[in-house]
Amino acid sequence: MKDEKRFETRVIHEGYESTQHFDSLAPPLYQTSTYTFANAKQGEHRFAGEEAGYIYSRLGNPTVSILEQRMASLEGGEGALGFGSGMAAVSAVLFSLTKTGDHILCSQGVYGCTFGLLQLLEEKFAITHDFSSMSTEDEIRSRIHENTSCIYVETPINPTMQLIDLEVVVKVAHEKGIPVVVDNTFCSPYLQRPLELGCDIVIHSATKYIGGHGDVIAGVVVGTQEKMSEIRMTTQKDIGGIISPFDAWLLLRGLKTLAVRMDRHCESAEKIADLLVKHPAIEKVIYPGHSNHPQHAIMKKQMKKAGGMISFTIKGSKEEAQKVMDDLQMIKIAVSLGDAETLIQHPATMTHAVVPEEYRMKMGIDDNLLRLSVGLEAPEDIWKDLEQALNKACSHGLTTVSEMK
Repeated sequence: MKDEKRFETRVIHEGYESTQHFDSLAPPLYQTSTYTFANAKQGEHRFAGEEAGYIYSRLGNPTVSILEQRMASLEGGEGALGFGSGMAAVSAVLFSLTKTGDHILCSQGVYGCTFGLLQLLEEKFAITHDFSSMSTEDEIRSRIHENTSCIYVETPINPTMQLIDLEVVVKVAHEKGIPVVVDNTFCSPYLQRPLELGCDIVIHSATKYIGGHGDVIAGVVVGTQEKMSEIRMTTQKDIGGIISPFDAWLLLRGLKTLAVRMDRHCESAEKIADLLVKHPAIEKVIYPGHSNHPQHAIMKKQMKKAGGMISFTIKGSKEEAQKVMDDLQMIKIAVSLGDAETLIQHPATMTHAVVPEEYRMKMGIDDNLLRLSVGLEAPEDIWKDLEQALNKACSHGLTTVSEMK
């Protein structure tokens, strides 16, 4: 009988057997570019794919292999690939699924650099794309073309926190034999596992929650063994956006605390979101855990918890939103997310600055929108800093929330 260990156990042990690595408790860092062969025939057989073994670290590395096995297990996939960045992962997947003249259907919003890549694919290779709310089966069907080669989804969408019902997307896509790709960065496999809902490929910017400590840039792709092998020996090998052994080692270290960290991120985000709603300087709070979130029911269906990300709008202009950021003392103004530190950024001029205003407004990225990545600090201290900055935004003595409830 197969030993099905729980997520919290697999995140620490999966893919690593210490007896195969000189009994080292921690996975060793194999910091090597190439590997030696016992003889010429062994080299020939390995290059021909007739014998297992490592050849060159662009094609595989023991430290990276442990990471890939662990991520495949956590997402419920057969195989995984490590990349040098989240965008290297996105690029490799889209290159593998498309050819000149194809069409990509995307969720209503995507990360700014993903948007830039889509524009590049259209300009250079005539690979077109459309955005869809994907709110109903009919809406999805109406946006699929004869040449649609994949459906690309973010959920929650960065930074508007809109959610997509993945089971609805999968039903329509698979009727037409179209693969579904999901950027699962905001959730991590601890909160959401798209492959278990029928999706075909999952992408992570492992820079975020997977690493969790703001000290590594990396990406991960998970899917079937067949598809991962195809990408490994084509777009990954030939374009070369590989992950370094050291970065894979950092991710393995970060992964060990993923479940514990995600619980804290989520618990604190829920408290902060509830307090933000009550502050007079706030126009709107967008958090999937709130019952008034338009897709709250979807969150409860396909996510374990509501996540550690909050978006909110300030009553006022871009300048007033930026002033709130400038008045923060502990919270850092920085892009990225999922770190131990609480981070805040202004999407319209930062992560999504590349998106033309017309598209940005359609996505719901207003000039007064801020995105908060709730960190691991005491939630009382996070709120204290937010509250003092928001109080300064109030033009006169309005009632504020002074205590954590």
